[in-house]
Amino acid sequence: MNDAATLSILRQLISFDTTSARSNLSLMAWIQDYLSGHGVQSDLIYNDEKTKANLYATLGPAGRAGVMLSGHTDTVPVTGQDWTKAPHSLSEENGRFYGRGTADMKGFIAVALAAVPAMQAAQLQTPIHLALSYDEEIGCVGVRRMITMLQQHPVKPALCIIGEPTGLQVVNKHKGKLAARVTVRGKACHSGMAPQGVNAVNYAARLISWLEQQARLRQQQGPFEEGYDIPFSTVHTGTVQGGQALNIVPQHCSFLFEVRNIASENPRDLLAQLRDQAESLALEMCQVDDSCGIDIEITTEYPGLSTAESSEAITFVRHLTNSDAPLGNINFGTEGGLFSQALQIPTLVCGPGSMEQGHKPDEYIERSQLQQCQAFMQRLINRLSPP
Repeated sequence: MNDAATLSILRQLISFDTTSARSNLSLMAWIQDYLSGHGVQSDLIYNDEKTKANLYATLGPAGRAGVMLSGHTDTVPVTGQDWTKAPHSLSEENGRFYGRGTADMKGFIAVALAAVPAMQAAQLQTPIHLALSYDEEIGCVGVRRMITMLQQHPVKPALCIIGEPTGLQVVNKHKGKLAARVTVRGKACHSGMAPQGVNAVNYAARLISWLEQQARLRQQQGPFEEGYDIPFSTVHTGTVQGGQALNIVPQHCSFLFEVRNIASENPRDLLAQLRDQAESLALEMCQVDDSCGIDIEITTEYPGLSTAESSEAITFVRHLTNSDAPLGNINFGTEGGLFSQALQIPTLVCGPGSMEQGHKPDEYIERSQLQQCQAFMQRLINRLSPP
């Protein structure tokens, strides 16, 4: 493996705008052609609309468990961000490679694809599986279809490595997530006769205030889980939409909120409490007009990851990093909890780059991180090859 091959592939991957709102099929077609050119068959698992797909490929002997390398192909938008580089054209400056997705997480995918010729030449005794998914950024959506497919396989991977950016530190834990949309249905009227209406914005604000109280309570009183930069569950309201004009009592308001929970806390408990609050407020609203109400709908939910420190998988992946650095926890989510719970396989997060650069303008990955990941991949090939 060499820098030139990795950078050539990374340049191609970055050139595809795979923002979650767009299709990733052009990117997947390019990857399929690349794999086919090296004698590797791959399968696509589509969404219902056939506009997006996961990709799964096995290098080495079929019918054996092997090691699965997982990565998502979608990226977050660049809209509204102040980029000084072309986001979909790879550029270099002072040992840093810029472009949307370089860190999160096309850098890892590029290294894995650049290693395919070496994997093929090594005559692997234990297979390496490539699992590339869509719509991870909006709630680990696409990978669920791939998991359903793998559940039907007679032999499942023995280990999953998710190449999210951790600076190649081995991560065995991350928080879970529950996100929901709250929709408040009020009654409109002229603002001069406000008591005759039901102000949907005001009732939404009361629920948002309650959520903020829950966030502060957890920050002050826990429960806590050591190891995280933020060692408690967080509660966050992200968007609010409501009202038409200042002189109209708003009939509609909706907002999105999320819970990022530590392992000891079930976010469904907070959701149940929120529903109780909403039911109480809805009764109050209906005293003015019985068509009023509050609806709460879960939009995204995925479990956290917690792989036991005694797992042999940790020893294995630490060898690949050639480091005895402490295990890490991350505050962002991955598909790891889904793989771990649905497939019952040990799962770890370990990949090049840093999320400090992810999701930001002028996203970049260090050349040194790509090189370290290349060495990681070569050690994996060596471990799975004949002695």
